[in-house]
Amino acid sequence: MAKCDICEKGAHFGHNVSHSNRKTNKMWKSNVKRVKVNVNGAARKMYVCTSCLKSGRVERA
Repeated sequence: MAKCDICEKGAHFGHNVSHSNRKTNKMWKSNVKRVKVNVNGAARKMYVCTSCLKSGRVERA
């Protein structure tokens, strides 16, 4: 699973809990995209989460 190169956001783990309180494993995946980003004036492909893209922490190339 990809991890955001800006904020290090990745997958989170926990449990699904049924009505009878049985627990099974659950995985929440973050919305990470591979995008072209300007880094120090050069275009580079990075894994960036959509919250970093939306907030303007990175600039698309």
